[in-house]
Amino acid sequence: MVRDVIPVEVDGPAGGEGKAYRYEIVPKEELNGHGRLYARMVLLPGTKLGWHQHIHDTEPYYILKGEGDFFEGDSENGERRKTHVHAGQVCIINVGQWHSMENNSGENLEFMALIYNEPGYLN
Repeated sequence: MVRDVIPVEVDGPAGGEGKAYRYEIVPKEELNGHGRLYARMVLLPGTKLGWHQHIHDTEPYYILKGEGDFFEGDSENGERRKTHVHAGQVCIINVGQWHSMENNSGENLEFMALIYNEPGYLN
């Protein structure tokens, strides 16, 4: 099967600020309960993904183009560790971890995102 990937405009991604585009490569229904997202994400300049937690799943980001700031932490209101990231790097979000991403540059930040379940958990 071959299909076109149509971008979906997302305002305030994950409760954040700004605008992003999600190119859903494999929809949740085709992940057969093993995950909920496989997509190319494009954050426009100034866009911030909201601070959120992953429960029963994990999500690596593979940075394709651009640069930004990746934030990670162990609690909702605790310390947030910031790492400046760029193309070719992978951001790993572990089960139970909090995270966000900000595009503070003047160019788009593009990355692949895959949300898959922890072992033994099917959604």
